[in-house]
Amino acid sequence: MDKLSSFAQRAKAMLPGTSRAPVSFTRSSSPDAASDFDGKKEETVTVQPIQAGELTTEEVTSGGLGRHLGLVSTTFLIIGRIIGTGIFSTPSSIVESVGSVGAAMMMWVLGLAMSFAGLMVWLEFGCMFPRSGGEKNYLEAVYTRPKFLATIIFAVNAIFLGFTASGCIIFASNIVQAANRTATEWEERGIAITVIVFVTAVHTFIPKMGVRLNNFLGSLKVIILVFIIVTGWVVLGGGAKRIQNPGASFKNSFHGSATSSNLYATALFKVLNSYAGWSNAAYVLNEVKRPVHTLKIAGPLGLGICGVLYLLANVSYFAAATPKQVAASKNTVASVFFGEVYGKTAQQVLSVFVALSALGNVLTITFAQSRVNQELAKEGVIPFPKFWASSWPAGAPSAGLLLHFIPSFIVIVAIPFGDAFNFIIDVEGYPTSIIALLVVGGLLYFRWKKPELNRPFKCWLPVALFFLASQCFLIIAPFLRPPGGKGDTSLPYWLYPIIGIVVLIGGGVYWAVWRKLLPTLGRYELVPRKESLNDGTVVTVFERVKTA
Repeated sequence: MDKLSSFAQRAKAMLPGTSRAPVSFTRSSSPDAASDFDGKKEETVTVQPIQAGELTTEEVTSGGLGRHLGLVSTTFLIIGRIIGTGIFSTPSSIVESVGSVGAAMMMWVLGLAMSFAGLMVWLEFGCMFPRSGGEKNYLEAVYTRPKFLATIIFAVNAIFLGFTASGCIIFASNIVQAANRTATEWEERGIAITVIVFVTAVHTFIPKMGVRLNNFLGSLKVIILVFIIVTGWVVLGGGAKRIQNPGASFKNSFHGSATSSNLYATALFKVLNSYAGWSNAAYVLNEVKRPVHTLKIAGPLGLGICGVLYLLANVSYFAAATPKQVAASKNTVASVFFGEVYGKTAQQVLSVFVALSALGNVLTITFAQSRVNQELAKEGVIPFPKFWASSWPAGAPSAGLLLHFIPSFIVIVAIPFGDAFNFIIDVEGYPTSIIALLVVGGLLYFRWKKPELNRPFKCWLPVALFFLASQCFLIIAPFLRPPGGKGDTSLPYWLYPIIGIVVLIGGGVYWAVWRKLLPTLGRYELVPRKESLNDGTVVTVFERVKTA
């Protein structure tokens, strides 16, 4: 406690520009973990001479569950987020777009390289600011003026577009398929609602059971993919009598490759969506033991495991089916694979596994997103911050979970299946590229203007520049006219990025009203004050102080 008190006094005295010397303190980890081993229990953390947000590192880590996530659980948070249902379905649309096995495999390799580049950028920032919130912290540290603008723009995107409706719907459709029956749309919605209610309740009332369940489902996903890979090897070795010519897809593998750049852009977007989740650990670092040490291992390990499994699973799919068969399978490529090798009964069993994979994906997204919501509430930038920052009753961010539940529930109930639902999912992803561009731009700015900052991990500069270029491409590509002028939905292909930009602009409008317009009209200024909740959580509350 003496060390923490000393750290708090020094950190509060260290305003930006007043000192170049970093401050260090030793932080102890909780011995209680979901099922992890950790080695040493202490880690020396260097406090930067700049601060992300209104709260110090000591204040943001107060309250809640404490540090209960070790290397295993943190790695499975990444694996569980990345491996959802994409690898069981996306390969069909990838090869349909690019036209050949060789081109499809190149897209998966390129997507993995871009994901690793992003991970390296996040590792540098995450080790500099080892606290929950991810991009929230990085944007706050870099874009300090106008004050709170970057925080609020990120908050609007995280809260309104941070839902997990698609995973719930996929769980429902696969369970119905496994039962070999046809369900109405509202029956599937009912199952999806049950999923989001179950996940929210588990993380709220028995949070450590939620971690164990995520670890179990993450392990199950890896086992399923390993089984698919081993089966693929058996097929290629001639051990599957149902498959007559297992190596046919790999002969002249680039034959029939597409020539339209838009088709490759579309395929790359889908590949990157399948790899999404490599940043998941950065959102929960307040609960990670030895966060800098753990993040540097868990990030590359989690993404690396998924990357290898994804590439080898694709080889297995093409061993059992031709590119045309894979493309024709649409959203059931893994089902076609199992059907070709094992028969129809295996297809139904696979549907259960895909449903469980979707459930694991919802578990990890909900776990991480609720922590982001709580960190935003702690900064006082959303209404009723003390309520939304609450960790009652079991130490988990219960109100943050509720804030995540509400938009997910609305999307499941109110958005019609089909084009409208797919359009909302597209809108959800676009602002992420803009935020990622701001993050990597901030990293390059810090390298230029603040080279003296302590960096426990340093991203190789060409890697950061590669990620910068990739994000510029992802921002521009949706405006490129696709063949025939038609995108994935019947709506105009350029509409979803426009809506995504409007969402971010909405954050700017909220900031202008909250920070400028209302104080001017009401003749007051917003003065921050810190309050501690019953569980020790520290929250920034803004008081309205009348001006002359």
